[in-house]
Amino acid sequence: MAPPSVFQRILDYSHRADPYPLYAELRKTPVRREEDGTYVVSGYEEIVSLLHDPRVSVGRPQPGEPRDAEKEPPSFLRLDPPEHDRLRRVAMRHFGPPHSPHRVDGLRPELFGIVRELIDGVAGRTRIDIVDDVAYPFPVTVICRILGVPREDEARFHDWADAVIESLDPREEGRPERLRRRENAVVELHRYLGGIAAERRRNPGDDLISGLVTDEGPDGAMSPTEVAANGALLLIAGHETTVNLITNGMLTLLRHPELLDRLRHEPNLAIGLVEELLRYEPPVHLRSTRIALEDIMIGDITIPEGAPIVLALAAGSRDPKRVPDPDRFDPDRRPNQHLGFGGGIHYCFGAPLARLEAQIALTELARRLRNPRLVTDPPPYRPSPELRGPRHLLLDIDGVIQPAR
Repeated sequence: MAPPSVFQRILDYSHRADPYPLYAELRKTPVRREEDGTYVVSGYEEIVSLLHDPRVSVGRPQPGEPRDAEKEPPSFLRLDPPEHDRLRRVAMRHFGPPHSPHRVDGLRPELFGIVRELIDGVAGRTRIDIVDDVAYPFPVTVICRILGVPREDEARFHDWADAVIESLDPREEGRPERLRRRENAVVELHRYLGGIAAERRRNPGDDLISGLVTDEGPDGAMSPTEVAANGALLLIAGHETTVNLITNGMLTLLRHPELLDRLRHEPNLAIGLVEELLRYEPPVHLRSTRIALEDIMIGDITIPEGAPIVLALAAGSRDPKRVPDPDRFDPDRRPNQHLGFGGGIHYCFGAPLARLEAQIALTELARRLRNPRLVTDPPPYRPSPELRGPRHLLLDIDGVIQPAR
């Protein structure tokens, strides 16, 4: 039996805590063909070229992914133009510039309030879990409020999102059960969001789902199935990646205590710090849904028509051909170009919100936790090699500093 390839070793859970030495090995061949015909792309320039190449489709199902369109109609993330462009334009009209330029920034006071309330909730304890106590409940509360989902239903979304994320675990053990849970979760989530969409069509409010179902712009409103699919995308993508970003950020700060202290006294450091986190410890490591629509030449390599493509975004963001001293964490790095939010027409829809949530959460945690210490380093990680982050991040603290009122 042939030894596992570098990419197969990256997928192995035993390397989840530190895949970066393997990424460095992977980059020695920036476009690499696996035995199953998949092309793994790990160089920064090569990834960027493919992210902007119309000959690369996102229509490839992931292994074991439900293919029943009635059960899982595609969101715009899983569509190519022109349908992708239409649905994304409708969603963006109600989420960000140019039509709703203040939606995200206008949330700033509410975001601070949610984080402060969560940190207040751990006062009196000497051990906390950054994931369970802050990094998960914060973004899920925010995206539910944006969509117009009742707060009492947030726990149901936690279960549905977990089922979808767990299905990304590449291990064969327990795979049929994970896929069954995913399929059931998606059906229930779409049914739930479809019901909210129907109610908002009758009684619209100022939430995002109301905007999607009543849009009078040139592209028209989304259909009920489109609202369900894209609402599910925004709900899951809108908090799962941010959970990882905040948790990876706190872990990185605790490994660099001088920067934790700087952030405590220099809140403006959060802007550059989050950008560096997106490069150095990103929440999304791999994109494995691409496929070549025709032969594509990259350097002296031809990716043949029909070949699956994996974009190793985290490897590209540490490419020394693009980034000086890439394995050093430097929040003052300028310029700081990274692949933390992907690129091209599928650039992360929620990037402005994720940035703001991480900046606020990390600043408040640095400012208010008294003498935080890691209980375990490295912490236990989630199974997925694509959406990489700690499952739990336990800290011992000496208390919570009460903010000045």
